[in-house]
Amino acid sequence: MLLKMPNQFWLSQLQKHRAIAVIRAPTFELGRQMAMAVASGGMQLIEITWNSDRAAELISQLRFKLPECTIGTGTLFNVQQLQAAIASGAQFLFTPHVDPAMIQAAVEKDVAIIPGALTPTEIITAWTQGASCVKVFPVQAVGGASYIKSLQGPLGHIPLIPTGGVTLENAKEFLQAGAISVGLSSELFPKHLVEDGNWEAIAQQASNLIQQLA
Repeated sequence: MLLKMPNQFWLSQLQKHRAIAVIRAPTFELGRQMAMAVASGGMQLIEITWNSDRAAELISQLRFKLPECTIGTGTLFNVQQLQAAIASGAQFLFTPHVDPAMIQAAVEKDVAIIPGALTPTEIITAWTQGASCVKVFPVQAVGGASYIKSLQGPLGHIPLIPTGGVTLENAKEFLQAGAISVGLSSELFPKHLVEDGNWEAIAQQASNLIQQLA
């Protein structure tokens, strides 16, 4: 399969940065502060989930405020949400599932799409439909890094991004097992640090993660 330029850019970003900060924010301001904190810690791939407060507005604002970062979205369930996300400026699109219509809509707009899949059949289906790469979710429920490693034999040509159980401690294991990148959510944003507004501590966590994965 020939990769279009957006896919080549997206894959180069994944290979360069290796970790995506996934932000699910109950309020707009909290989402903005979470994104600014991880960006100041050196993370340049930031996902704002579509079920965050005013997600479209937040994505647009972050594209302006963080020009060095690649800002995308996730938790997209249908084509309508996907088109609204693209209109807001989202540079990559994650879905929890494999939907051929959504993959096609993203491919037509030249925006990287990463469907969620778990089994080899789902992963191959997503890839052959035109996915930019595939999110393996929830990875910890099926063996974590060892599952990613076991997929490499038959599916080594498909770039995989494990999420759901990736921690600051085990993130490197997933990359060593063959993942192109990892996605972290609550692990990067411990509840007590967010509630206290301790953005410096969150920035430091992001910085430590980047150093570990370098």
